[in-house]
Amino acid sequence: ADFNHPLLKRLVFEAPGTYHHSLMVGNLAEVASEAVGANALLARVGAYYHDIGKLEKPEYFSENQDKNMSKHDTLSASMSKLVIMEHVKAGVELAKKNHLNSTIMAFIRQHHGTSLVYYFYRRALESGENEGDLNEEVFRYPGPKPETKETAIVLLADSVEAACRTLDEPTAERIADMVHRVINNKFIDGQLDACDLTLRDLEKIATIFIHILGAFYHSRIDYSDQGETTKKP
Repeated sequence: ADFNHPLLKRLVFEAPGTYHHSLMVGNLAEVASEAVGANALLARVGAYYHDIGKLEKPEYFSENQDKNMSKHDTLSASMSKLVIMEHVKAGVELAKKNHLNSTIMAFIRQHHGTSLVYYFYRRALESGENEGDLNEEVFRYPGPKPETKETAIVLLADSVEAACRTLDEPTAERIADMVHRVINNKFIDGQLDACDLTLRDLEKIATIFIHILGAFYHSRIDYSDQGETTKKP
């Protein structure tokens, strides 16, 4: 949990967007874990390191990119998929080199489970890439699926934080809808099959996520126009 750890210090300077994302995921995972009786400290620390593999190619991940351009604009969907999925393997290798505990490495391996890299799968379908490359399984992470409550909660926190960040107008209603949609999709896709989270747990987790994300993305007063407000408080 020491922010002076070399990997966390690298994230600050080389992938600041990923670093901020990881802190948010850690906050979400810690409080949600407390609510369902999981190990809150373990979930928070696991979240700090879950995306360290992005250090290999930080500029290919949306949180580190210029909003007006993307490295993926010049790549095929299949190639983009490979770059994105590689961050899990790269993260495990970095963890081994830096002697991280195997319990923390589980968060790196399991934080996507066997989820579909949906955006690039859709792009591949729409672009009519080679049909042999369009098998849905080819666009899924290798797994394993989360095997503990803590790794499952980080998977959910990771997904909802990234999804809510894309909302143009993050109202309370839109955030709540997005959180429920993401958790429901992960459940239906079987990503939570290997852990012990119950439906009651998932409802508690959703409530926590909505509360924290709603507070974080809440519209602020804009004081730039000589004291006149342009946004609702």
